[in-house]
Amino acid sequence: MATERNFGDGGGREEESYYADEVEEKTRMRRNKFGKTMSSSMELELDSVEKIFEAKEVPPWQKQLTVRAFVVSFILGVLFTFIVMKLNLTTGIIPSLNVSAGLLGFFFVKTWTKLIQKAGMLKQPFTRQENTVIQTCVVATSGIAFSGGFGSYLFGMSDIVAKQSKEANSAQNIKDPSLGWMISFLFVVSFLGLFSVVPLRKIMVVDFKLTYPSGTATAHLINSFHTPQGAKLAKKQVRALGKFFSFSFLWGFFQWFFTAGDGCGFVNFPTFGLQAYEHKFFFDFSATYVGVGMICPYLVNISLLLGAVVSWGLMWPMINNQRGNWYPADLPPSSLSGLQGYKIFIAIAMILGDGVYNFIKVFGRTIQGLYNQFSRKDPSITTVLPVAGAGGGSGNSTSPTTLPPPLTYDEQRRTELFLKDQIPVWIAAGGYISIAVVSAVLVPHIFHQLHWYHIVVIYIIAPVLAFCNAYGTGLTDWSLASTYGKLAIFTIGAWVGASHGGVLAGLAACGVMMNIVSTASDLMQDFKTGYMTLASPRSMFISQVIGTAMGCVIGPCVFWLFYKAFDDLGQPGSEYPAPYALVYRNMSLLGVEGFSALPKNCLMLCCIFFSAAILVNGVRDLVGPRWAKFIPLPMAMAIPFYLGGYFAIDMCVGSLILFVWGKVNKEKADAFGPAVASGLICGDGIWTLPSSILALVGVKPPICMKFLKGGVNTRVDAFLRTN
Repeated sequence: MATERNFGDGGGREEESYYADEVEEKTRMRRNKFGKTMSSSMELELDSVEKIFEAKEVPPWQKQLTVRAFVVSFILGVLFTFIVMKLNLTTGIIPSLNVSAGLLGFFFVKTWTKLIQKAGMLKQPFTRQENTVIQTCVVATSGIAFSGGFGSYLFGMSDIVAKQSKEANSAQNIKDPSLGWMISFLFVVSFLGLFSVVPLRKIMVVDFKLTYPSGTATAHLINSFHTPQGAKLAKKQVRALGKFFSFSFLWGFFQWFFTAGDGCGFVNFPTFGLQAYEHKFFFDFSATYVGVGMICPYLVNISLLLGAVVSWGLMWPMINNQRGNWYPADLPPSSLSGLQGYKIFIAIAMILGDGVYNFIKVFGRTIQGLYNQFSRKDPSITTVLPVAGAGGGSGNSTSPTTLPPPLTYDEQRRTELFLKDQIPVWIAAGGYISIAVVSAVLVPHIFHQLHWYHIVVIYIIAPVLAFCNAYGTGLTDWSLASTYGKLAIFTIGAWVGASHGGVLAGLAACGVMMNIVSTASDLMQDFKTGYMTLASPRSMFISQVIGTAMGCVIGPCVFWLFYKAFDDLGQPGSEYPAPYALVYRNMSLLGVEGFSALPKNCLMLCCIFFSAAILVNGVRDLVGPRWAKFIPLPMAMAIPFYLGGYFAIDMCVGSLILFVWGKVNKEKADAFGPAVASGLICGDGIWTLPSSILALVGVKPPICMKFLKGGVNTRVDAFLRTN
């Protein structure tokens, strides 16, 4: 999941919406912070990492896969799955957790090995390769919480979400969550992407030398942790993370006491007055989104706030004034034929406009990059697809004629070890075909609306799209997994048809496609990280497989806990509204029923905002990075169209904290900002576990703190006195 899944690890998901220039800025910041806060020996790392580690023996791939690594990965995987699940079910914005995974993995194993060493029982020291295995496994595990669709396509199949759309909610278009089919579905679709790009790892990493900014940044962090200076800084970062983890957890616990009823607690505090509160403008004291705001680029947070102002401050009040004209005045608030329809479909139009533009942009750069690679006239650079593992033999040696001459000592060292432990092509091809056959048989049993030939068509096309996504991610750090998923929604949904369960078929096909192309780009990011830390490709692949397998069980179980613990899960205005579930369902509805699903004048507004998203993106690219940072991101603007601006205000507070901290002490802000943010996110995220357990056992908060208008409060007091 080194694609972030998150803000910095490949954020091509519309929920995350981070553009390459923003990601690269974060990457440079993370890399440079070590040069600013450490000694001159640390500065050498940026020029020649491997000379620092020259005296350390690289363990064989089998010894990189330790029991302690996977025990730590499991614990952190559960922690981060709770965090990602909470974010999925609240706003859908998920920051990069790669730094936290690498840092906490380093801390836990380093502490364990020190204790064992003092007891004289240490048999294998902790290495950066083992640290890379942990980071890979953790993000693969928690990544399933995103690609599994628990906050989007999978939950969008449920009766809870179908009732909100009031359309296409017949039995054949509904499938309520169940642990059995969710785990089975994820197991048969989540591994195909891994096998689809394994043979291309040498092309992407060694021959094409693709950047993979997030994978590179993660590698720099892990390398720095394992120097003496880096270890000292890592300890300080962990302490900062621990302090704010504790604060965030205790703050969540404190807030729980005041949430005894609907609309109660600090999360409903009318910070700017009750009228602003009614228009979703308030600060809800969420430590999670303050932390997310500290990680996100400033432009993302400002774009979110601007989107909230444009929608809830201007558009929705204007459209609401057209009640009785554009739509019947007596419609329920959840009806798609009323104001709710404008909120959902205009947001979808912006998301699709942004997705179409970036698909064309990234796909175009992919084609151009491939053309440039294969049209080079330099005879020292191969123009033949040198598939990893091809050519027979054990793969323990590589002919120097197939490689461009290494430019540095680091490249020579890394390439030698990267090509040493090859993964044979027959394993990748056999694994893909075997899983595809099993999937083509089982998926139609899980979703009877899909037939085997629908699945076969997806699996024929998927490897090409997986390659394009992995290559495009290497160029731009931008994964288009969700865009390919939307493509499957519209094509398969229309193919099946509304009368045969096309809505559900489109959502299921989205899940199949998203899992394939997402895991493909994730694995290639991890290969890049492993290349730069001398971790074996075999250990990377195995840790990704194990992490994915853990995620296929942990993800559904964590979602099931939320599903059973919170009765209002998925309801607008609830603690966990799962906004993208309704968005994805209505995308599928639009695909099978066409524009007839839209209320009056909504199509015109959708076309305007679809075009505006494309235009704004075009202007951003036209003016260049220098001025683009002053132009908002359409994808980020679309998110609050449905939810409101409360979380955007939280995130802007996080940006403000980081900005002021940077003005006071930039070095400390750069070094400890990500750790503080991670602590805030992790503490508040893990509080959902005990709060869910309390809800399951029927323990209710004792107090309801609610804010009323003065006149309403007077009437309430009078009512209480007379009763």
